[in-house]
This record gives sequence, C-alpha cells and structure tokens, in this order.
Amino acid sequence: MKRFYIIPFLIAAISMAACTHDECAPSGSFSVKADLSRVLTKAGADEAQLLSGARVDLYYADFSGLVRSYKYSDLPEVIYLPGNSYRVDVTAGEAAKDSPAKASWDSKSYAGSTEFSVEAGRNTEVEVEAAVSNAITKITFGSGIAENFAPGYTLTIGVDGNNLSYNAAKSGAEGYFIIDGMEDPEFEWTFSGSLNGASFTRSGKVGGIAAGKMYTMTLKYTQTDGDLSFDLQVDESLDIKEDIIVFEPVSTGLAESAVYEIWAAHATVHADVDESEYSNPSAIKFAYRTSGGSWTEVAAERVSPGSYKAVLTGLTPATDYSYKLVIGGSDIGDAKTFTTEQAPSIPNGSFEQTSKSASGNYTEFYSSYEDAWWGSGNGSKGVNGSADFGGFIICAPDKSEKQDGAQSACLTSTWALVKFAAGNLFSGYFAGLVGTKGGKVAFGRAFTGRPTALKVWVKYSTGKINRIDSAPAGVNITTGDYDTGRIQIALGNWDYRVYGGTRECPILVNTTDTGTFVDFATDGSTIAYGDLQLKGNASNSHNVWKEYTIPIEYDSEMDYPSYIVISCASSMYGDYFTGCDSSKMWVDKMELVYE
Repeated sequence: MKRFYIIPFLIAAISMAACTHDECAPSGSFSVKADLSRVLTKAGADEAQLLSGARVDLYYADFSGLVRSYKYSDLPEVIYLPGNSYRVDVTAGEAAKDSPAKASWDSKSYAGSTEFSVEAGRNTEVEVEAAVSNAITKITFGSGIAENFAPGYTLTIGVDGNNLSYNAAKSGAEGYFIIDGMEDPEFEWTFSGSLNGASFTRSGKVGGIAAGKMYTMTLKYTQTDGDLSFDLQVDESLDIKEDIIVFEPVSTGLAESAVYEIWAAHATVHADVDESEYSNPSAIKFAYRTSGGSWTEVAAERVSPGSYKAVLTGLTPATDYSYKLVIGGSDIGDAKTFTTEQAPSIPNGSFEQTSKSASGNYTEFYSSYEDAWWGSGNGSKGVNGSADFGGFIICAPDKSEKQDGAQSACLTSTWALVKFAAGNLFSGYFAGLVGTKGGKVAFGRAFTGRPTALKVWVKYSTGKINRIDSAPAGVNITTGDYDTGRIQIALGNWDYRVYGGTRECPILVNTTDTGTFVDFATDGSTIAYGDLQLKGNASNSHNVWKEYTIPIEYDSEMDYPSYIVISCASSMYGDYFTGCDSSKMWVDKMELVYE
C-alpha cells in the first residue's frame, strides 16, 4: 500500500503591469518554475494536476469586489491593471476543485493571500505563500481502549456532517477537513464500541476550530469509573514547511534539499534556473566533494521549466559533503553542505556469537541475554519454547555449512508431537507457548537507519508439504505443493500499544490468533519492506549456497523508522502450522546495503 506526501513545489513570478496597454510597453513578464521532482500528492494526483488546478483570484484591497479570477494553468503571462491597491488570493489542492471533498484522509488544501499596489509604468512582483488551510485531526486510541473494548470500535468525527471514521488501524492517522466559509465551525465526535458484550456510545464537540491547526486527541477508557475521556491538544504553531506552496520570483541558484532526501550513500540536490538567461540544459551541472577532496561533476536532470535536480551516488555514510551549481563551466552562487546519514549494521549478522540457553537445551545467537537481538522458537530467557517443551531444536548453529566465519544458522521445520513447527530466526524474542496450540513471538528491534537492500547467503532444502493445518485467506495449499522458505525485512514505526508488544519489541504475534498477524506489504505503520521467497521444486534446486540481494521498497521516503524486523522461516506458512517437516534453511553473512 503506497503512501505519498506533498512537499514544497512551486515558485512563480507574477508581474502586474500598471496603466493601460497603450500607455506603457508590456515590460512585465510571467514565468513559472515548478520543482516537479519533489511533488508527490497523497491523493494520487500527479504534479501537473496539482499545479494546473490552483486558483488565483484578484480583488480590490478595500473589499469592493473581485477583479480577475484564473485557474493557474490559464494565468496570462502579463496582467495589466490600473493603478490601485489589490489583494491576490491563492487556493490550491482539494479546496481548489469544483466539488472538493470536505473530509478526507489524504487530500490537503492550501490558501494564501497578499496585498500589493500597482503603479503606472512599473512592474510589480507579488509573492504569495499558500500554507495548509485544513483543520486537521489526529486521533489516537489509548491502550485502555483495546484492552477493554471488543475489536471494531470506532470514533467518527466531522464538521457539518462531513465525517471521517477512525478505527484501530487508523489510530494516529491525520484527517483533513475543509472549513472555509463556515461560521463558528466545530468538530462533532461519536465513539462507538462493545464493552463487556454491551453497546457503548459517547459523543462530544470541539468548538472554536481554525484552519491550519492540528487537533490531536487521545481517547482513554478509565476502568475505575467506567468513563470514556479524551485529552485534547491543539497545535497552535502548525506551520509544516514541507506542506507550504510558495509563489515567488525565479532566481538561479541551489535550492534546499529536504532532510529526507539525504541518505547514507546517496543524496538528491536541486537548483532553480532562469531559463531565459540559461537556455542550454546540457550546460547545467552539479559538483560535489568531501572536505578537501576534488570536485566531481554530474549532469543535471531537467524536471520541469526552471527546475533541475541530480542524484549523487556512491557517497560515504556519516560524511560531510559540499555541493555547488555549475553552468557552462562557471560556478553559480555559493556552495551548500549536507551530511549523509549513519549506516547501522545488523548485530551478529554472521551468527558467530552464541551462548547456551539457561536450560542448556539449545544455543542462542548472542553472547549474553543483555546483548540479545536474534530470537527463535526454541525459547527465550525464562520462557519455554519448542526446545524445552519437547526437545525440538528448530534453530541451531551448523559448523558444517557456512559462508562466513565458523558456522551458519540452520533453521529446521519439524513435527513437534502434536503440531507442525517451522524453523525460524527473527529480530526479537520468543514470548511464550500458548498451551500446546502455538506460541507468542515479539518482533522488532530498535533501528533508525534507511538501508536500500538486505544481502544474505542462503541454502534451502525442502520437499512437498506433508503437514497442513490452515492457510491464509484466499490461499489454497495441498500436499502436492512444495514448501517455500522465506526471508522478510521491514522497517516501521509500530506503536507497541497498538501492536501488542513492548517498547523493546513492538509487535506481538500469537500464532493461535490470526488477527495478530501483520502483513508488512499492506500494514499502515510499515515504512519499507523487502521479501524473498524460495519455492521448492522437484530438483531441490535451492539446495546450494547462493547470495541474495533483497531490495527494500520504501512506501514513504519522508518517514524515518524506529524499528526493524528481519524474519527467516524454513516454511513460509509455519504460522499456520503448515509446511514440510523436512525443510531446512541455512542463512549466513547477513548485511544491510546502503546505496
């Protein structure tokens, strides 16, 4: 599920020529610079649609009437006006549409206004800053809600009958409401849920709401008095720079890169170029270097009229760089600087560090519990797993198979007395057995890097599926199918209060409750995801060591992760107790790639 965002995108010069057409020469000019490389809209509209849909209205400053009204795409190159005082209003985004959505999860609106005067014989350049004009909600359900109410609870909130409905999956999401022209607008909300088998409803209002402000609400349930309450906070300083549209004169020089455009090993840089002065795009370049190093030039890409960019690659993590704009061999303006991100690695990625479990029944892939990063279904500190329950070792070092160091990690699927158990290894820890029916697994470890791929050596031996308990909805599995090994990597901002885990490992999966399973490909708190699936075949062709590079696809390049999940399984559907009880997967030399 893709998520997109709006960031600064528009700079334009509006020249107002005073007097009549015959009284003075048309010396005024109109030019547009649109940095389309940095335009991504949540609504799915492309850059050109957002630009062309903007509305520009000219009024007399004394509010005596409308003078002109244009769609931005139809704005003349030169506008002639008699000498007077005026006001220009700019509306963009959802509010500029003929039939805008008054309530939306992803369609923002922008508005700005500037007063100016026109004098005969002179051109007047007007700058208009159009900022977010929605009233914004951000609703979060406190942990007491999920603990006490049955799944399916909702909070519906809206203005004048235009509503959005928050549920657990939408917790923390932003909702956008158009309130232009409304007199004393207010939010009306209703919480509905099932408490102890009975219907539970509460309603309320939030008055005095204003455009450009975010209303953050956290709903809580208090068991002591059976009351539902919420804390309301209003962000009075909502001025999100990445959500501002600016109309201003074009000037040639470097343009600021957004923070999230600077990665560990690559960075995107931007420049504005007055093409009336520099008309040869091939002469426009960027140059960059480390401190004291020599300059490296790269060709600029023309994104739109007056807007250029380049992606600088092969950079060194955690390093200071300088960059500049070069046109026709000459430096233009001053150089700017940026620092590349850190490139954190995977702890014990070659699985060399091990220790015996407290029970002595299995080996863990860390030197001490305090340094624990990897976990498996064998068990955890003070928590029995397959190894302590029935002596079934589903993850162990293998010194006879390796690609780096003295050993690899071997994951073994097996029939554990009454249940099928897939060999597994993951970032997190085993949280306990659920009787003889399954187990609980805590996924995720603290992590703040932005890698672009995962490299890992894998050997996989398998056969036809001979143990079937269940399968995901829509997936048909038979004993004629071959088993599949799987390695997943996910980066995200999972709230442990929503995903059932802890601050240390935020996601808790109960293998007896599919409602706790997380599909990282569609999960709303997942920022980036990569997936490797090795399906068995008659020749058992994966039963050789091979290095795989798993690309990590980012749904949002604006967000930064706080956790990483790496999960390896010798049977892909092990969570459903389905697979081949002779499947084995060896993994070794696992490392993150930053490109």
